Amino acid sequence: MKLLPWLATLSSPDRTSAAADSTVPFPPPSSSSSSSSSDRSNSSETASTSTPESRGTRSTIESSLSLRTLPSVPSLEIMHGLPLSPESLHLSAVSHRSLTSIRPRGTQPITCLASHGHLLYVASAHMVDVYDAATLAHLDSFNASAPSSGSVKSIGFCHGRIFTGHQDSKIRVWRVAGGGSKQYRQVAALPTFSDRLRRFVLPKNYVTVRRHRKHLWIDHADAVTGLAVNDGLVYSISWDRTLKVWRESDLRCLESVRTHDDAVNAVAVAGDGTVYTGSADRRIRVWAKRSGERQHGLIATLEKHKSTVNALALSSDGSILFSGSCDRSILVWEECSVNHMTVTGALRGHGKAILCLIYISNLLLSGSEDQTIRIWRQCPDGRFSCLATLEGHRKPVKTLAAFQAGDGGLDIFSGSLDGEIKVWHVSISTPII
Repeated sequence: MKLLPWLATLSSPDRTSAAADSTVPFPPPSSSSSSSSSDRSNSSETASTSTPESRGTRSTIESSLSLRTLPSVPSLEIMHGLPLSPESLHLSAVSHRSLTSIRPRGTQPITCLASHGHLLYVASAHMVDVYDAATLAHLDSFNASAPSSGSVKSIGFCHGRIFTGHQDSKIRVWRVAGGGSKQYRQVAALPTFSDRLRRFVLPKNYVTVRRHRKHLWIDHADAVTGLAVNDGLVYSISWDRTLKVWRESDLRCLESVRTHDDAVNAVAVAGDGTVYTGSADRRIRVWAKRSGERQHGLIATLEKHKSTVNALALSSDGSILFSGSCDRSILVWEECSVNHMTVTGALRGHGKAILCLIYISNLLLSGSEDQTIRIWRQCPDGRFSCLATLEGHRKPVKTLAAFQAGDGGLDIFSGSLDGEIKVWHVSISTPII
């Protein structure tokens, strides 16, 4: 996302707002929409009062809401039987096959898959298993001694460290042990003891959470549901409705921002540092640091989904945002002018809630509660083609990871709530750019 031209218009007095439209202008900064560590000295923060069970139901099933469609948003996908433009005739031929499947923890749900180099990281229950993505050889497992940490919900990587977000509201930091060992050892838990020590004395560093309890503002008060990494910073989101920013070099918490009115389920960060958060409140919010400021501020609120936002993904250059929701749609957001974002259309085809999205090699992969994976590609005329639908799971597809294959295709790993990981190979006739 090109942020500077947008920010240059924020102080313009003749800027107007549009309501209930697919084009969403950027609002002026609002101190009530976000609160950082420096802003909260004399204020309190109230976290979500919903239970983990109710949040899980909201973010995955929402059986009644997931039946809603978005009639006001035009479909972007190419429909069979409709006339194609010359630009759309140059479509890729795709073949795919299921290679194998693995069950790391029996029937324990797969909660997160993450790719890093040639390694696949698999989170199931409180454990993380590490595999060689090419051979599927099991290399190591870690966090075995901490079942009380709850399920691992997210995994991130930064400068040789592995960050894992947990149900118990902690972020744990891991590193491969030295001396030629391939084993992983925990080196820290966030917030660190030293970070707590330097803040616990001052009353202004405490915020009020549910049940009238107080926490240091550097603490998450509920499950850590997502992690994203960019330029030496780690961004974490939580069911406590906050976004926190951590510096990888010293593991200190730099900011805590109250982002939404309900649980935060998804986060994505562009290369220029623009942060996107998606929530059970049906909104996507855009955050960035304005020129000369040290804290993230609210740049835009994107409202088109009719239900919980479960997943976000960015195109390679950060100019297109994809959002997946319980309303069964994937919305495509693009810049339409220097100070506007617009929904250019919706990708439809899944029969139930969208649970995960990843973007790799100009392809968008989506996993759904309908137990399928779809592969999407944008055509030169701007419309999208569903290249393939991968079927075979017996429960919802919760998470996806992918690796570039030697033949120019992709090796796709899909994790399901039945504890199974399926491995797929997808070949595309035209080269992936």
